[in-house]
Amino acid sequence: MDTSEAGSKAGLYDAFATSGKALASGKRLELLDLLSQGERTVEALAKAAALNLTTASAHLQTLKRAGFVVTRRDGVRIHYRLAGEDVARLFVLLRKVAEAHQVAVAPAREAYLGKDEGGALSRERLIERAAAGDVVVLDVRPVAEYLAGHIPGAISIPVDELADRIGELPEETEIVVYCRGEYCALAYDAVRLLNDRGRRAIRLHDGMLEWRLAELPVDAGAAT
Repeated sequence: MDTSEAGSKAGLYDAFATSGKALASGKRLELLDLLSQGERTVEALAKAAALNLTTASAHLQTLKRAGFVVTRRDGVRIHYRLAGEDVARLFVLLRKVAEAHQVAVAPAREAYLGKDEGGALSRERLIERAAAGDVVVLDVRPVAEYLAGHIPGAISIPVDELADRIGELPEETEIVVYCRGEYCALAYDAVRLLNDRGRRAIRLHDGMLEWRLAELPVDAGAAT
């Protein structure tokens, strides 16, 4: 291999490495997770990720330089969204590879999500049971995420409102709860609250991110 070829190869791998470097931050991964639910402003992303505006903007610029996100301007506001479905798939794959090969992931997952006492329902089984009408599907994400896209027929009650609005849910029907994805704590918290209040509740195994990537039907806007 001559010097020019070696240099070209190094340049290629350095270009690949730029993407890897952009992912080398827990907060940037969290921002990708939030953007997998739909477009958001810098201000909304900063609030959701518990970051100040300057830090959130810096992380988003890193993701933009790597080609993972794109922007649009609406007046003085900048809106971010994922650059494509392939970015969402990469994010999901990264989590799966980490869980399979990194021993620190399992205890970290349990520390964050807690014990999975109630088990979970697969997407396929949820589709069957929803068609039969023997479950209520509950979306516990923030309303803006529900409006951006939700499982058809799902009821929207954000998890921080659930204790006060539990009376809106039928008492005898099992409730299937979902949120952003497989590692989203909102569904775990909602299932615990519902079970503590005497309701039958179970999580969807994953969430809206995986539902979209499976190319299953998605409704947007308010439920009719």
